[in-house]
This record gives sequence, structure tokens and C-alpha cells, in this order.
Amino acid sequence: QMQPVESGGGLVQPGGSLRLSCVASEPTFSTYAVGWFRQAPGKEREFVASISWTGVWTEYADSMKGRTTISRDNANNKVDLEMNNLKPEDTAVYYCARSANGAQREEQQYDLWGQGTQVTVSS
Repeated sequence: QMQPVESGGGLVQPGGSLRLSCVASEPTFSTYAVGWFRQAPGKEREFVASISWTGVWTEYADSMKGRTTISRDNANNKVDLEMNNLKPEDTAVYYCARSANGAQREEQQYDLWGQGTQVTVSS
């Protein structure tokens, strides 16, 4: 099993936007729910958003609601996370992972994590 690969991170000013992508080479990736998590320096990893394998069901952390959209393209084994109105406290390494148990919020429900992509929000 190959890890999914995250991309799209970078340096952005407060109020800016970023679109992160999670791509997997294994064809079964499209049959799993996918979650995005993040970990800031000195803090525990926390849930950001998740999406069911059909894309019908989504979950968002309260801190991300209204400024984040998770979506997926199963034909290309890709899950995107679009974040708007970014804040300095959004600075973290963002990870994606798959879950066989639906669009969960608990990281214990996920396996096969990517290496992460750094998001830095700073002026």
C-alpha cells in the first residue's frame, strides 16, 4: 500500500486562500473516506475535515466551518481541501489519511497517512 501524497501547501498572508490536494496511486483509494488533519508545532494533531467515499457526507471542525470545503474526484483518486480566510493559527503541517469507517473525526479511525504538507500563514 502506498501512502497518499499531499501537495499545495505554502506561505500565504492572513486572509488568503490555499487549495491542498491528497492524491493516491492505489485504485481502491476512491472506496475509502478521507480525512484531513493538521499538527501545529508543540500541539497534538487535530481534525480538520473529512469526506465519505461517495462525497455525499462531509464533516468539518468548528474552527474551519464556513471557510473550508472538502471535495473529491474519485476518477483521479484525489481529495482536495480548499481553505479561505486563512489565519495565523491555521499554520500547521496538514495530513490526509483514509478511513474504512466513514467520514470520522477521530484519527484512530484512519490508516495510511501521507507525509504532510506545510501551511504557513504569516504577513
